[in-house]
Amino acid sequence: MKGTVGELGEFGLIRELTSRLTTTPAVRLGPGDDAAVVSAPDRRVVASTDILLEGRHFRRDWSTAYDVGRKAAAQNLADIAAMGAVPTALLLGLVVPAELPVTWPTELMDGLRDECQVAGAAVVGGDVVRGETITVSITALGDLRNHEPVLRSGAQPGDVVAVTGWLGWSAAGFAVLSRGFRSPRAFVEAHRRPEPPYHAGPAAAGLGATAMTDVSDGLIADLGHIAESSAVRIDLRSAAVDIPTQMHDIGQAVGVDPLQWVLTGGEDHAIVATFPPDVKLPARWKVIGEVLNRSALPQVTVDGAPWTNTGGWDHFGSDPSSEETPR
Repeated sequence: MKGTVGELGEFGLIRELTSRLTTTPAVRLGPGDDAAVVSAPDRRVVASTDILLEGRHFRRDWSTAYDVGRKAAAQNLADIAAMGAVPTALLLGLVVPAELPVTWPTELMDGLRDECQVAGAAVVGGDVVRGETITVSITALGDLRNHEPVLRSGAQPGDVVAVTGWLGWSAAGFAVLSRGFRSPRAFVEAHRRPEPPYHAGPAAAGLGATAMTDVSDGLIADLGHIAESSAVRIDLRSAAVDIPTQMHDIGQAVGVDPLQWVLTGGEDHAIVATFPPDVKLPARWKVIGEVLNRSALPQVTVDGAPWTNTGGWDHFGSDPSSEETPR
């Protein structure tokens, strides 16, 4: 498709974007009216929202519009799954310059649509606005299907800590891209398009998970939220965490201990949860630590000791470890 967003116009752009969408049985009314209608059999709706800003959360020389769409959808749908809910719908708020080629927002929509299909959800509406900086705002919705939401506040001393999904892959991919390389490709792609284990969230709720979150800001940082909300200490066993050989190779090449990426690198959107010790976990879950009584030590420790290296992401801090561009 040729031309710019400005040449196509607001309503022409909306028609082009919505023409690319698919639907699901949960969508009673999709784009085209004042609002969408999505069924909520549980009578409770789980909702999450996030914003991606060009130059801070993504770079067009690193990621295609399709990549950005997949990533934007994934990080929001992962939040729904981490509550123990099933993703159902996604809403898009898009700010773009008038001179932007039309192919960029259309490819973005393709990425959003395809990631929603992976999670079993659909894009049901949104808004487009002219602005100087590309901004992608996502709101995701989900259904609990008669389960109680799995909160951060339910971890109990004696519980085990288990994870499913990748850890540290996105941070390793960021390190590769930051040095001007594009391989190993698996790690670069993990940074461009995370692959959250969506089905693991509702499954964990069914298994009796006591607390759960997705790893967006880093394993220690996100488990820190659980520890604080639950008033417990969490101790991780570094030997229990899988570090692929290629990640060791990348770490050696750039002078970084790969354990740093695993423990503090975000944006993989793995699911980490606490479970009662007698729960029989499926093979996809890896036990990496335990929940202890709160003590004077930091709320998350590694091998019984404080983790003294920096890491984890704070939008108002200064560590660029888990996002597209240095701050």
